[in-house]
Amino acid sequence: MGNRIAIIGTGAVGGYAGAHMAQAGEDVTFVDMWPENVEAMRTQGLRITHLKDVPEFTVPVKALHLTELQAVSKGRPFDIAFVCTKSYDTAWATMMVRQYLAPGGYVVSLQNCMNEETIAGIVGWGKTLGSIASSITVELMTPGHVHRNAGKGGAAHTVFRAGEVHGRITDRLGEVVRLLALSDSAKATENLWGERWSKLVINGMGNGMSACTGMISRDILLDDTLRHFSARLGSEAIRTGQALGYVLEEIFHMDPEVIARAGEGDPAAKREYDDHRLTEARKPGGAAHRPSMGQDMVKGRRTEIEFLNGFICDKAKEVGIATPANAALTEIVKRVERGELQPDPKHIRELRLN
Repeated sequence: MGNRIAIIGTGAVGGYAGAHMAQAGEDVTFVDMWPENVEAMRTQGLRITHLKDVPEFTVPVKALHLTELQAVSKGRPFDIAFVCTKSYDTAWATMMVRQYLAPGGYVVSLQNCMNEETIAGIVGWGKTLGSIASSITVELMTPGHVHRNAGKGGAAHTVFRAGEVHGRITDRLGEVVRLLALSDSAKATENLWGERWSKLVINGMGNGMSACTGMISRDILLDDTLRHFSARLGSEAIRTGQALGYVLEEIFHMDPEVIARAGEGDPAAKREYDDHRLTEARKPGGAAHRPSMGQDMVKGRRTEIEFLNGFICDKAKEVGIATPANAALTEIVKRVERGELQPDPKHIRELRLN
């Protein structure tokens, strides 16, 4: 008998990964808090589309509203629970699913930010794993419909990087990788924390920028002021991660040191950074997507800014590193979120930082 799997939070990433598991015949239950999304999945199935190269499909799925999760107690408990909620919902989502886990069951954070510690505080470190979704560019377009603004990463780019918190390669980690590989390229990593911080840098350089300017990634990259401010955000985050002892992975397919030096004003590094980022933006369809925080702002939802750039600032204080760019962006996004400002690139262009 195969594993019973829960997807807690059927947004873009959870819906995308879970739909491919269901299509492959895995026993997957989707749990979500949005009634319209649950109803659409129940009546129409879960639809997956791509910008290019991949045929669309719709798969029938088992979907529950979170208030209906108690029905699980009448059947087999979950062996694997993927928590795919926004970071601010991690604690209650983990607490909710904990009582429906099998004795040997475990929880996988398939989220942005660094939420493994929160999950471990509820289910224990021994039941906690993490996975990064790198450059996946997915969006929940309408209830029951997830669209990916690209084709598959495949051999050219490993999308999913899953790991144990202690860094060892285990059988259960292999099962997580197998499940994630049903949707795109996946690997087991011995460097979960370095992968996590590297993804945090990527999110920190782009998500808040989209949220506070109202722009898609490509337009941000094509604007010199915004692109260079993004490098400064990345530089502060990279230096913080290094000071915390993380071994960082490539960021936007670049050596993190190049981005760090570019943000610090090194002329050669700035040229290399600009060449790489502009080449990406000018590709057909390149960076033509709105990051998840930009999507949240458009839809009037709470953002994860405190768990991204705000978290970078908090960790930087622990190691004595100044992060004025990340602090400024965090405050701007909060003000836009509260309705005190409208999304506009001038918020960044008019900043005066030391």
